[in-house]
Amino acid sequence: MSTTERLRWFKSSYSAGEGDNCVEVAVRPGAVHVRDSKDKGIRPLVVTPSAWAAFTTLAASS
Repeated sequence: MSTTERLRWFKSSYSAGEGDNCVEVAVRPGAVHVRDSKDKGIRPLVVTPSAWAAFTTLAASS
């Protein structure tokens, strides 16, 4: 089992009804993992919690 399979992934409540066209996020201490829900085999993007907070704040204000 890979590390990403052990992560607890979640999708936004704003995801489409089928939930297969969105981004999934897994939060760990010191890292936020982000992946495409349609292609879970690709290595996820990993950013710091502060970078993720800045991104989501900017996205919410757009």
